[in-house]
Amino acid sequence: MHRRPFLALFVTPAILVAAVITFALAAILQDSFRAYQPGSLDVGGFTWENFSELTRPIFLRAYRDTVMICFETALFTLIVGYPVAYALVRTNSVALKSFILVTAVTPLFLGEVVRTYAWTVVLGNTGFLNAALTKSGLIDRPIQFLFTESGVVLALVHVTLPVMVIMLAAALSHIDRDYEKAAESLGAGPVRAFLTVTLPLSMPGVVAGFTTAFAWTFSAFATPQIIGGGKVSVVSTLVYQLGLSSFNFPFAATLSLAGLGLALIVMLGVRRAFRPFEDWAAH
Repeated sequence: MHRRPFLALFVTPAILVAAVITFALAAILQDSFRAYQPGSLDVGGFTWENFSELTRPIFLRAYRDTVMICFETALFTLIVGYPVAYALVRTNSVALKSFILVTAVTPLFLGEVVRTYAWTVVLGNTGFLNAALTKSGLIDRPIQFLFTESGVVLALVHVTLPVMVIMLAAALSHIDRDYEKAAESLGAGPVRAFLTVTLPLSMPGVVAGFTTAFAWTFSAFATPQIIGGGKVSVVSTLVYQLGLSSFNFPFAATLSLAGLGLALIVMLGVRRAFRPFEDWAAH
């Protein structure tokens, strides 16, 4: 029997983190069944009323907008991140590889709030993007990017792009290039070799990157709050408004659980939707 002297050392921190998360979820679950007492930070007795309030139009609209923003962010991040990851893995230049890696990963070293405030400078009516479009003659007046869903998605793509690039690069780096050479030797051009060999074999990375970007965006708060400016309501911003602005902690807990359940359902649906592509990659 093999001895594992460091197993307890490695497992103990994970167990402690799991215990803390479990207790936190249990506390949220308990508060979701408690009544809200206006003007007090204390919660009331047991009630089902919080869950019946979830069907109000404002919350249904927030669920819909959250899912759409997450889907759009994951999709655009995949579209932008795949060429970057492909260039990172396939370039033979060490200098270019280093430049792409540093450029792609650097946003991870900046806080989400810092990155989001930087985007307010870029997306403002007098910001860099509108100034560049105006000077180029493409527009006559500034386009409203701030406080819109499009602006939120654009900023979230920047937030999730590093993770997408890392996952796609890991998948692409494990593809044996001899498969592509074999396809080209059989008459396939570069485009056909990519579509029939490289893309299918990289589908596990595509699925992992898409689902991770979706889940990451679902829990994003600072970017929708700052870029959206209160005009783009998602689950995370509503939880903040209910919990820290109205001090309605019971309903904020209920909304958090509903968001968690919705995220799990949608993620399961995404995995099922991608299953044919994974089977395609396997063949």
